[in-house]
Amino acid sequence: MNAVQLFSQYCLNDRDCSDANLHGVNLKNMNLSRIDLSRADLSGTDLSGADLSGACLSQANLSDADLTGTILTGANMTDVNLIGADLSGANLVAADLGQADLRCAQLVCCKLEWANLANADLEGANLGGAMLKNAVVTDADFGGTDLSDADLSGTGLSCDNIEDVPHIASHHWVTWAGEHGKTVQGDAGIKIV
Repeated sequence: MNAVQLFSQYCLNDRDCSDANLHGVNLKNMNLSRIDLSRADLSGTDLSGADLSGACLSQANLSDADLTGTILTGANMTDVNLIGADLSGANLVAADLGQADLRCAQLVCCKLEWANLANADLEGANLGGAMLKNAVVTDADFGGTDLSDADLSGTGLSCDNIEDVPHIASHHWVTWAGEHGKTVQGDAGIKIV
């Protein structure tokens, strides 16, 4: 599927684009509010400035995607793969990022007020200047995360107690091969099963 096909389908009020392959497609500044892109491959896609408010991106692959300045308010992003994605300046107010994989993601100056980050993996992510006021961070992994100048009010966290938060990872996003993946960490390292 390319950008023209996606937009044409969207304009016809057909918002079910689940399982679509949109790897590397340019969707910059598009209005795709309330679209269903669950389990879609959006890796390397340019979604900067796009409106994805209320969208369903559950289990989608958004690794290395450009989401700078993207509007994702109220989006369902449970179990999403955002490894290495750039969400700098994105609006994720009240988004559901439960069990999201945000390792090494850029979330600089991101708005995450009232967002659900329960069981999310934020290891190595950059949350410098991010607004996390009243975000749910239960069992989220903040190991090696840059939280400089982040607003953590209402989360029960502070920069001093981040290292005390246990690591509980459960990634259920769709792999690059289109198969459902779950990472398991054992003595031999991390593998996808």
